[in-house]
Amino acid sequence: MLPRPAPTARRAVPAPAGPPAAAGAGRAMKLVRCVLGLVLGAVWFWAMLRLALTPGRAGLLEGAVAAGGWGLSLLPVHVASPPPARSRVARAVVRRVTRAWHRRRARGGPDVS
Repeated sequence: MLPRPAPTARRAVPAPAGPPAAAGAGRAMKLVRCVLGLVLGAVWFWAMLRLALTPGRAGLLEGAVAAGGWGLSLLPVHVASPPPARSRVARAVVRRVTRAWHRRRARGGPDVS
């Protein structure tokens, strides 16, 4: 049996500080966006209630906030991110399926969709 080498002192290697700090910053930004959304939603709700309950006393500010909130509600419908890019294999599969469907429909086959 061979003798065991003497233990040596190991240097502590510091862990990289990048990923945990970045994760904390992302969480903080998410919290800020959430709180901002809640505050703006509450202001819009207040403006809508004021317009609905006391239309004679509601001013220009309430009308502008209400109209702006309604306009922002249309954004998700019209401003959407593009679909994710497909790989070459996925595009080829979609192309083959589409061609087969067109051939089947041209022959008068059943529509399976």
